[in-house]
Amino acid sequence: MDFSLSPTAQELHDKLTAFMREDVLPAEHGYEEAILASGDPHHRPPVMEELKAKARELGLWNLFLPHRTQWTEGLSNLDYAPLAELTGRSVIAPEALNCAAPDTGNMELLNMFATDEQKDRWLVPLLDGEIRSAFAMTEPDVASSDATNIQTRIERDGDEWVINGRKWWISGAADPHTKLFIVMGKTDPDAVTYRQQSMILVPRGTPGLSVTRDLTVFGYNDREGHCEVELRDVRVPIENVLGEVGGGFAMAQARLGPGRIHHCMRSIGMAERALELMIARAKERVAFGKPLAEQGVVREQIADSRIELDQARLLTLRAAWLMDTVGNKGARGEISAIKVAVPNMAARVIDRAIQVHGGGGLSQDFPLAAAYAWQRALRFADGPDEVHRNVVAKLELAKTPVF
Repeated sequence: MDFSLSPTAQELHDKLTAFMREDVLPAEHGYEEAILASGDPHHRPPVMEELKAKARELGLWNLFLPHRTQWTEGLSNLDYAPLAELTGRSVIAPEALNCAAPDTGNMELLNMFATDEQKDRWLVPLLDGEIRSAFAMTEPDVASSDATNIQTRIERDGDEWVINGRKWWISGAADPHTKLFIVMGKTDPDAVTYRQQSMILVPRGTPGLSVTRDLTVFGYNDREGHCEVELRDVRVPIENVLGEVGGGFAMAQARLGPGRIHHCMRSIGMAERALELMIARAKERVAFGKPLAEQGVVREQIADSRIELDQARLLTLRAAWLMDTVGNKGARGEISAIKVAVPNMAARVIDRAIQVHGGGGLSQDFPLAAAYAWQRALRFADGPDEVHRNVVAKLELAKTPVF
């Protein structure tokens, strides 16, 4: 295994490092202040469009697509991983590079399964950063960690699909720039288990689709929203099916593999930033006659954080390398392993940073409290810890002992 960056990735890494330092991080405070001043948690400050324009100018745009397409050159998962880590240091960076979830996964779906007409209508403006999108899968009335539980019905009526159901935790649903909902539901409840589901493209504004409430995470209201959505007799043309009828479950799995590694690398980036903030705070604050950095317990927290961070990064890079060499299916166990290990690690590191910051760590004066909330939420997103542990355990139990 060789985790060194390719010449192309190294050049992008250098550019992105400078962009983060000179443009993104300095814009964070003004971005948050503009949202607060507007009174609308989903307000989009103009600085975001300025950052997007600068990112495009630098060639830091749509870096997430792992394969060469007519729109991008394509990076390997291993090359993209360190770039995703850099963007994870700021909540506004992924969108500035058009590399934010859920759009990344949705663009991958459209790239792989959409018709030419669907790509022209939806994928092109998404790749251009002109619109955003949402992925409507999870539901409030069932355990959505098992996608076969989904109850939303998609029924054919002549030349239309009719959709009825409730969804929640639909990221991006409150963003006014979100123009497309990819809705997963059951088209044939009597089919074999993994052929019951399909995905349908539903434009925002379609009668019967309504965002009923915005859900908060530990009281935090994310700028894009994580909403409850109701679909009541929603009608769209037959040609709005994505891929083939009955292919929804398989497409969902194809979407989740890369998304999980993206989440993990961004989490490592945020944990690195938390460690840097912890060290800075420990050097400047004095308690009981000496700086916190000279207190044994704080040094232990710093050391544990560095050890755990590097372990998680190496595990994630190995998963990326396997995805590139044996494919997502072959790296299934490693992807599940990092999905458990990384958010738990990041939450521990951020928690230590909060402790070193004292009361300030709980406030809006530092990014730590919000970062902790989102890392805790990430233990549910793209599959809960329990599901991924089960995957790892099943693969281990199936192995033949060496001796």
